[in-house]
Amino acid sequence: MSITVTPHLNFRGQAREALEFYRTVFGGQLFIVTNDDAHSTERPEEAAQVKFGQVTAENGFSIMAYDVPASRDYDQGVNSLFVSVRTPSAEETTALWNKLVEGSTVIEAFGPSFFSPAYGMLRDAFGVVWVLDVAVEYTG
Repeated sequence: MSITVTPHLNFRGQAREALEFYRTVFGGQLFIVTNDDAHSTERPEEAAQVKFGQVTAENGFSIMAYDVPASRDYDQGVNSLFVSVRTPSAEETTALWNKLVEGSTVIEAFGPSFFSPAYGMLRDAFGVVWVLDVAVEYTG
């Protein structure tokens, strides 16, 4: 048996836009169920918002998203989570960084670090903090 962990991001009306953007970066299939689709619309202006959304790619990337309805508290917080993307090569990490950085605020400049040949941290246009690096084998 194996376990898969998929980040599930919460938004307030931006889930579709975020998922569409992540699909342009990582590829894969986009699946969205709106509040109307799920027959769970609380307010007419939230009918087209995302009740369940996911991007899944053949390369193993998977992320989920949801629009928190106005009837529920929502506070994205500061540094509430980081989404970490690790690849086997600097070339692959660099290619993803170059796409994801568009419209983002760089927190840690992309480049070599003491623990990885390629590393960077950014906050995207949707407020999500991403950490990208090359996975290296640690020895103790």
